[in-house]
Amino acid sequence: MRLSPAVLLTLLMVGPAAAQTFPTGDETLEAIWTEARENSHLYSLAQTLTDSIGPRLTGSPTHQAAVDWAVETFRGWGVEADKESYGTWRGWERGISHMDLVSPRVRSLEAVMLPWSVGTDGPQSGGVAILPEADGREAFDAWVPSARGKFILLSAPEASCRPANVWQEVGREGAAEAVAEAREATRSAWTMRVAGLGYSTQEVIDALEANGAAGFITNYWTGARGTDRIFPLTYSFRGAMNRQAAAFNLSCEDYGLVYRLAENGDEPMLSANAVSRDLGEVPVYNVIARIEGSELPEEVVLLSAHYDAWDGGAGMTDNGTGSVVMMEAMRVLKKVLPNPKRTIMVGLWSGEEQGLNGSRAFAADHPEIVDNLQIVLNQDNGTGRVSSISTQGLVDAGGRFANWFARMPSELVGDIDLNVPGSPGSGGSDYAAFICAGAPAFSLSSARMDYFNATWHTNRDTFDKVAWDDLLDNATLTAMLTYLASEGEPMSRARRELGLTQNGNQRSWPECRDGARETTDRFR
Repeated sequence: MRLSPAVLLTLLMVGPAAAQTFPTGDETLEAIWTEARENSHLYSLAQTLTDSIGPRLTGSPTHQAAVDWAVETFRGWGVEADKESYGTWRGWERGISHMDLVSPRVRSLEAVMLPWSVGTDGPQSGGVAILPEADGREAFDAWVPSARGKFILLSAPEASCRPANVWQEVGREGAAEAVAEAREATRSAWTMRVAGLGYSTQEVIDALEANGAAGFITNYWTGARGTDRIFPLTYSFRGAMNRQAAAFNLSCEDYGLVYRLAENGDEPMLSANAVSRDLGEVPVYNVIARIEGSELPEEVVLLSAHYDAWDGGAGMTDNGTGSVVMMEAMRVLKKVLPNPKRTIMVGLWSGEEQGLNGSRAFAADHPEIVDNLQIVLNQDNGTGRVSSISTQGLVDAGGRFANWFARMPSELVGDIDLNVPGSPGSGGSDYAAFICAGAPAFSLSSARMDYFNATWHTNRDTFDKVAWDDLLDNATLTAMLTYLASEGEPMSRARRELGLTQNGNQRSWPECRDGARETTDRFR
């Protein structure tokens, strides 16, 4: 039997999409509820974005394909949409990557080439060397020729790859503490080992490449079983970037295996094959979609989500979920509210993971929009149901949200905490590109589920992690808030008086800055 996306979505829902009675009898809110719950496109949007297209590393062909698909999808709903270039970024395309232990025994390893890494130029075999304990530059200089033809281990091994909660729940008394102490001791010793080399981490990588190292291996375990952060080497090795030798993440377990073999003198041999293409500086785009306002077209309600992702997984919860929520809200509104009072826009931003570059650039390029923003609704922290909203230091925003919530179904908003008056965020996600200018920009913060350990920037950020009932609620909530903001009174920009820092200095409102318009040195 073939199950349609609509049927699968229904099966994945915790409960039925029951009819609602709205406190004010608002027919538009009722229509939004019905359209969002009975004709949801969320499953098909998410599946296409993350399964069919895939992860969306800034500057990659996959990101470009996702941009084109979003524009085409919006236009198919009758929504005006286009891609807007704000600069360039390092173009890079991931190919296959594979690594095997071939001696002293054979094992296929769980390996992922790191983003923006060079490839291996065909299959490459070599031994393994652990970054040495060296007392200063002369000792490192004397050791480094021995790295020729070897894969260099750049991370501390974990004392245990078993999650801490298991040791806590079923281990002997004191076991969890012992494992935690061993882990901290190992990491501290490794930090001292790297510092003892006497060179910056970039200088260490440059020296190893100049002396013919076969490649680099790291592990950035999150603490969750089988889950690693998949960052470029610049994150994994504290600011360095490889340029000549390929860099890989090995799973916590496999990294420990290879490390122990090398440490024990078993002379492990690895075989690796990794393919990538450096495409140079390529244009990067934000996706901008809009429904023109019928009465106040210059005033804008902006739905915001970053569209780029790290590419160790599929980028589903960071931030495919936020992206498809905004797309689905726009689809529902186009059908239910085709002639809104104010202009409704969606911004799917590029380059968030490299510093909010797309949204910051958009704000810098369009001050006329920033000055006329009625509200920004941003979503970017996983698949969970919206559970809190900070009013970002705007003193009248709490009352406005409370008024809106009173008009909506309690099952949708009853558990949402309003952090009033809050403080303006200076980073973290794209709302910061607008709140810095005093625009009413808010983050729809989700219940985190196991976001930070299991999916945030990891190899396990995949389609199957979606909580569909939560996503359905988030799309419905976003569409309703957008409607109420579009048709209601203007949102006040009155700011709170910020207090003092811990050092007794006066806190100030964050300053706006432009996004990076080309690849920064950190990612070259």
